[in-house]
Amino acid sequence: MDVSATTSATPFSTLIRTASHEAHTEAETSTFMSDLLGGRLGVDAFTRYTEQLWFVYRALEETAGGLADDPVAGPFIRPELFRTRELERDLAHLLGPGWRAGVSPLPSTAAYAARVEECARTWPAGYVAHHYTRYLGDLSGGQVIRDRAERQWGFARKGDGVRFYVFDTITNPAAFKRAYRELLDSVNADDLERQRIVDECRRAFAFNTAVFRELGEEYPLSA
Repeated sequence: MDVSATTSATPFSTLIRTASHEAHTEAETSTFMSDLLGGRLGVDAFTRYTEQLWFVYRALEETAGGLADDPVAGPFIRPELFRTRELERDLAHLLGPGWRAGVSPLPSTAAYAARVEECARTWPAGYVAHHYTRYLGDLSGGQVIRDRAERQWGFARKGDGVRFYVFDTITNPAAFKRAYRELLDSVNADDLERQRIVDECRRAFAFNTAVFRELGEEYPLSA
């Protein structure tokens, strides 16, 4: 979809969601995620997935401070969204106190994190695309993953192991998501830049799909 060719009356949040829908669906319906949510993989696969998330969110959040005053990305820097600390608690629960020595990014994860860091350094609007792709997904579909993980592997409800998916300080997720979409609608960017943001959203979903593909190669189902 070409954003510049659409009517200005269409909210940008609608354009970005519509334009990235196909890539979003491809990521959500990957074989790895389908197998994980379907109970066909063990907690080791869930743990490996959690490791990959840590590398991506560390890239998002270690660079956030430098964007706080940016006119495009600054309004999106919301500490209540930050997930790194929760991921570290989850990994300590899943792998033990020495977990840092044993985690490693997949090649696709390393490329994903590097792209997030590159956008944060050189193109704040591109960082917004990655921010939107990750955090709005966490507040929505991420809750399905949490529920399945609690049921399948016996984690305490919203406890260690699934804290990544728990936003304690966001009391009304639906209202928060509405406010987030309003931020997107008012983003400080012209039509050409908005088109580039949409393209970067597609790229972000492609990174996610690549991570899921490599995870699926690590954890194939037995024939």
